[in-house]
Amino acid sequence: MSSVPKIAASSDVKTKVIQNDDPLIYFHGRWDSTPGTWWAGSGLKLHVNNLKTLALNLGSHTTTPAAAIGVSLNYNEFITFNVSEGQNDIPLSQLGDLSFDSETSRPQTSVVRLNVEGWQNNRIDLRNITINSDANLLPYKPWRLAFQFIGDSLSAGQFLPKGVDQAWPFLVGEQFKAEHVIVAQPGATLTDIVSFGNEHGISFQFFRTEDTGYFYTTDHNFTTPWNFARDVPAATHVVIHIGANDASQGVSDNEFVQVYTTFLQRLRSIYHHQPIFVFTPWGWPNADGSISQYYPGLHQQIVQMRHDIGDEQVFLVNTTGWVTWDDVFPDNVHPNVPGHQKIANLFGQWLEQWGLEPEQKWATAV
Repeated sequence: MSSVPKIAASSDVKTKVIQNDDPLIYFHGRWDSTPGTWWAGSGLKLHVNNLKTLALNLGSHTTTPAAAIGVSLNYNEFITFNVSEGQNDIPLSQLGDLSFDSETSRPQTSVVRLNVEGWQNNRIDLRNITINSDANLLPYKPWRLAFQFIGDSLSAGQFLPKGVDQAWPFLVGEQFKAEHVIVAQPGATLTDIVSFGNEHGISFQFFRTEDTGYFYTTDHNFTTPWNFARDVPAATHVVIHIGANDASQGVSDNEFVQVYTTFLQRLRSIYHHQPIFVFTPWGWPNADGSISQYYPGLHQQIVQMRHDIGDEQVFLVNTTGWVTWDDVFPDNVHPNVPGHQKIANLFGQWLEQWGLEPEQKWATAV
């Protein structure tokens, strides 16, 4: 992502300024009060009439020298740009055609979706947004279907050219035309221990605004509680794939089961009735075709323990055989781009068989 050139600034067109507290900006993911992004995939959406130009004006807490963002216009492909402190013009012409009425040639509405791609170096500090002076910001309507994904590097898009935008959770959200938030961090355990540069595990950090890289951020080396009321809409489905780093750190079977069951109990205090999908590990593929497994049978046990106390809305997703040697980068054994697409397709099929149908169209039409 570092090879993407920084967006140039321009002032050729008369513009109007949208302040960062404008209620018509739809924020998704985890933003702090500045507002600034944390966690891969956090971003915003804009619904605009007569959009011709767009610029992000970013403050000093933006990653230096640049943060990679993915931008999509009218639900087209996400394109990567690098942005940094100051004014960053978004070249809309590179994102597809703006919407015009075919009979009158009058401008219609456009939807811009924007998110940070990286699992690190992913902070944008939004000061304001500028659009052409004859454009108008409209309400963005989020769809009722909303995924909350929880995980580690296998969900955060580590090693992918476009980061989280090519990761299986992001792709599943797009396939179902759903809102989706991804709280995942490479190297992090579920257990609240130091692991591969992460000061805390996901069982702690999920309930905080900041991701597990906060510890090294000199302007913000602290955490604040996340207000789940800010997730609008609230997640309708929760998906968890975690445990690889716990195994690498030597967390015992008994401790992992205890931590996971306690984590599910805490999730139930937020998501009272929503289905929770627990992925089994797909393991680490080897060149000879074998798969190195970790915590075999434990995720099945964890789900059964929820059933035993009457929680039938926790479901096991058996991922055995989903990822093979051809689906991973040989040097780090993480899913490659086709591998993530394969996982997304398989989970999408699993969800449809379970009974969840993709939406037929996006809630905010263009």
